[in-house]
Amino acid sequence: MRRVIEVIMIGMLFSLPQAVQSQTRNRADVAMEYTWQLADLYPGMDAWKIEKAKLAEEFPAILSFKGKLGQSPLELLGCLEMRSKLSKTFSQLYVYAGLLSDQDTRDAQALSMKQEMAQLAVDFSTRLAFIEPEIAAMSKEQIDLFLQKEPALDDYSIYLYDLQRRKAHKLSEKEEKLIAEAGLMADAPYSIYSILSNAELPYPTVKLTDGTEVLVDQAGYSRYRALADRDNREIVFQAFFRTLENFKRTFAAQLYANLKKDMFYARARNYSNTLQSALDENNIPVAVYHNLVENINKNLPTFHRYLKLRKRMLGVDTLHYSDMYAPVVKGIDLQYEYPEATEMVLQSLKPLGKSYTDVLQQAFSNRWIDLYPTTGKRSGAYSNGSAYDVHPYILMNYNGQYNDVSTLTHELGHALHSHFSNKTQRYPKADYPIFVAEVASTLNEALLIDYVLKQIKNDDVRLSLLMSYLDNVKGTLFRQTQFAEFELKIHEAAERGEPLTDVTLTRLYGDIFRKYYGHDAGVCVVDELYALEWAFIPHFYYNYYVYQYSTAFTASTALSQKILGGEPKAVEKYLQFISAGGSDYPIELLKTAGVDMTTSEPFEKAMQAMNKTMDEIDKILEKKVK
Repeated sequence: MRRVIEVIMIGMLFSLPQAVQSQTRNRADVAMEYTWQLADLYPGMDAWKIEKAKLAEEFPAILSFKGKLGQSPLELLGCLEMRSKLSKTFSQLYVYAGLLSDQDTRDAQALSMKQEMAQLAVDFSTRLAFIEPEIAAMSKEQIDLFLQKEPALDDYSIYLYDLQRRKAHKLSEKEEKLIAEAGLMADAPYSIYSILSNAELPYPTVKLTDGTEVLVDQAGYSRYRALADRDNREIVFQAFFRTLENFKRTFAAQLYANLKKDMFYARARNYSNTLQSALDENNIPVAVYHNLVENINKNLPTFHRYLKLRKRMLGVDTLHYSDMYAPVVKGIDLQYEYPEATEMVLQSLKPLGKSYTDVLQQAFSNRWIDLYPTTGKRSGAYSNGSAYDVHPYILMNYNGQYNDVSTLTHELGHALHSHFSNKTQRYPKADYPIFVAEVASTLNEALLIDYVLKQIKNDDVRLSLLMSYLDNVKGTLFRQTQFAEFELKIHEAAERGEPLTDVTLTRLYGDIFRKYYGHDAGVCVVDELYALEWAFIPHFYYNYYVYQYSTAFTASTALSQKILGGEPKAVEKYLQFISAGGSDYPIELLKTAGVDMTTSEPFEKAMQAMNKTMDEIDKILEKKVK
């Protein structure tokens, strides 16, 4: 039942940055088959406006249940059913506005529609403020009795019992209304960040060593930081980070405002700190977060082994951070036209069965995907599965590199997770917990690299792909944990009342950054300027989201090994997992799939897989020397 409030964020939650080309082509020049079909949501803006007005008129009816929820099972059911109906309509309206805006962030009308929906969400949430205090006032015994008398309430059972679990953090109706009204301001830090970084920051055009001029915006930086020529990479890095440096005070003010928002919600709901507040929603012990950071720090020597391999393969005397995205095998430029990419994805995911690949075909054929980068389009990639009665939508910025194919299969993992959950569960239990969201996406990536490596025998190509896998481990496990450690430290600093200026943020980020990359030990040099990277990362506005990339990666590594190893019922259990929605707490959902996140096994398997890959690389390199 969190959809009404959380749908405001859902488009970015299941997202990740990717290497894309500079956004220079016009949307009008892209073939329709490579754009998403928004008409599946609404025929056009007029139909959207009519539905939005109708929804706004229906909101007051929910108040007819006020003061009655504990009187009978039918009153409680009627209220929750009405809220689900309104929530489902709201979600579809917001998805349409969000997708329209993301396909061109300069579109003032689409942005206005998103803002209208944000305001409508606050209005709705304010009217709903009486519901949770009334349910929280009920005893567990009364909830048990109501469920026994009215079987239809089973759709809401986990929600009802979860409210009992979190009673201490539920407020009075008046206080809940104030919390809801605060939503009018809550998205301001991220909204300002998004407009500044995607649409208004004056990104530079630079001249490369061959005289070529390129735009180093977010997409350009992601593309050109991977150039083979080291001097050109340094030109790109310097230009991009100098641009961030010019606006570092603004970025710092935005991020600090976001931290204060998180603190407000945590304190208002009587949590000890922001971490506890963020994790308690899905009943995740804070120890899971701390254990992740601790385990990664213990295994930094494994990460440093990867960095030394990269240094060796690049043939450089000193590895610099600007070398992190460079191709390590010369002469290998793996390019995949989109039809070839879709076939690779289909073949790699065959182990999940026909029911899975049939839905993939629908995604490719029925315009679930907006594929190519265009002027003004939101950068990166995401999947949005909040339109329960329609289908998921995927935003891509496809550029034909292997990383783009991997990103495509990643987002399809999210999309099919949403598809199977929405088709299997009724709306109240279809919204799966954020903690498990990245499992399906990273499992798809694991199956893709396994498939591709089985097709290729050439040592140089294998080296390139094996390093691509390690790059993914770096980005998903180590880099995201680095982010998580920084996010925790800045929240803790804010909670201690310490001011967080651009200087403070850069120092905190730089210290962690250099520790992870072994700067002081000479493993990889991190220039002082690049400690401004915190200003580039949108995930710091997502309230302790990034750690879940890392935990999900360890879970999906364990699950993919079971599937590829032919473990009995591994596929069946996995399909049950992605069909379970939010029918249980995330730790329990993963246990059902075959992974216990309260043990060290998933983390150990991830480290084993990483070291096994590096062992193979070492063998190939030794053979080439001979």
